[in-house]
Amino acid sequence: MLTPWAFVLLWSTGFIGARLGLPYIEPFTFLGIRFAIVSTLLAGLALVLRSPWPRSWVALGHIAIAGLLLHGGYLGGVFVAIDNGMPAGISALIVSLQPILTAVIAQTLLGERVGGRQWLGLGLGLLGVSLVVSEKLLLVEGMPSITTISLIGITTALFSTTFGTIYQKRFGGRMPLISGTALQYVAAGMLIIPLALLTESGTIMWTGELLFSLFWLVFVLSIGAILLLMLLLRLNSTARVASLFYLVPPSTALQAYFIFGEALGPLALLGMLVASLGVALVVVQ
Repeated sequence: MLTPWAFVLLWSTGFIGARLGLPYIEPFTFLGIRFAIVSTLLAGLALVLRSPWPRSWVALGHIAIAGLLLHGGYLGGVFVAIDNGMPAGISALIVSLQPILTAVIAQTLLGERVGGRQWLGLGLGLLGVSLVVSEKLLLVEGMPSITTISLIGITTALFSTTFGTIYQKRFGGRMPLISGTALQYVAAGMLIIPLALLTESGTIMWTGELLFSLFWLVFVLSIGAILLLMLLLRLNSTARVASLFYLVPPSTALQAYFIFGEALGPLALLGMLVASLGVALVVVQ
């Protein structure tokens, strides 16, 4: 019962970790290093625990496609959008369309039934996230313009996480959890690392903030949160799991308030309450 809430808490720290590290490193370079470390650690853990590995090229292909979408496409798109001037609040709001998009597509592709109460919950979740993000945007003066590249990046992230979640549910149900996740990061790295080499300078400022950010994103996000996500997808419908993402922006806003002193007013607090109610309608049987 605590697993969904642990996932939300861990996943929401990703935005905080990225904010700490990105001033000192370019986005694809950051992700490439992160994926290389995580895949190595998970592969080593799989060997120590004698975790089974995929036994066919078909299974390996499914794992690679899910990894490209869930890690390469999603994280790469978000980092590109923010790096090209899109405010984090707008990025969070656009990506938060995922639960409704996932529910619609899952009904068609997976035959999962989404009832009236769940649709109400999904709608309330989106409303709650909008309230949280709206307040943060109202407090930002001189909002930067949204560029074409940032729009392409965040749209790529939205559809990558949506189809990645559905693909993992459809084809990854029998994936060995530890070794399969390691291979997903290898596949994502094969996309991101060449992009870093081709488009970035590779300049890195090894500060304490960057090292802490890298440590946190590797162990807490890329290992802890992702393994929880895979477990949740194995045990629940895609709509129920996707609805948890509505709680990520409110949770991030709370953390930013305590860590960075970012404003958190009544509109945001109301949004958190509405989003939580929406998720409860979807998740609680």
